[in-house]
Amino acid sequence: MSDLPIMAKATAVWLCDNTTITFKQIADFCGLHTLEVQGIADGDVATDVKGFDPVSNKQLLQSEIDAAEKNPDHKLKLLYNPASAGEEKRRGPRYTPLSKRQDRPASIYWLVKFHPELSDGQISKLVGTTKPTIQAIRERTHWNINNIDPIDPVALGLCKQVELDAAVQKANAKKAKEEGGVMSDDERRKLVSTEQSLGMAPEPKMPSSMAGLEAFSLADPRDEEEDEEEKNKNLDVSDAESFFNLPDDDKDDDK
Repeated sequence: MSDLPIMAKATAVWLCDNTTITFKQIADFCGLHTLEVQGIADGDVATDVKGFDPVSNKQLLQSEIDAAEKNPDHKLKLLYNPASAGEEKRRGPRYTPLSKRQDRPASIYWLVKFHPELSDGQISKLVGTTKPTIQAIRERTHWNINNIDPIDPVALGLCKQVELDAAVQKANAKKAKEEGGVMSDDERRKLVSTEQSLGMAPEPKMPSSMAGLEAFSLADPRDEEEDEEEKNKNLDVSDAESFFNLPDDDKDDDK
């Protein structure tokens, strides 16, 4: 059974509009932050959310609300719902809104670049993608890899900072357990915060056309010129006059 009411934010809106219980009591009952509940009461948060009555929907007793209004320390108790018994939290990739799905490759690239310790499964849960997509970006075989810039998924709104930090800590703990040590100083320096990553210059990309690489060579052209000069020095020029001798003309012999 879940410890939170259904439509928690809508329930918080109703409690703010129809009761005098404290923000903390509403936040604890609905699983929200106290500041978020205060924003709902001030009209800054959830302005387009219609209130959901927990009393008429059998989630809360009126006596609980009356007791909470009289005692600020009273904690609201959610009514038992037989329909929710045995339910478990849905497992699987995170749902990503359509408007943000185009940003997922950029966030995957950022995670692969700055947090290589994260597994494909962790990245999939953070940004709601598939393992083949992660593997393609990791191996730089993605069809649009030349146009992808790494962007922090927190900045894109694909995951929360606490979720990213928890995943990184879990990956580091697993790595330290397998290797029998802790993260080195060099590995710590590679970890980049959101502010630093957003201020970085974009990386140079490979050209989309490979035509310019046909004449590419690792050899130094100056070395080739020196080899040519060395060959010319070694030529035998002792009989150089023979190059200018013309063959005898047969017509002169007939005369």
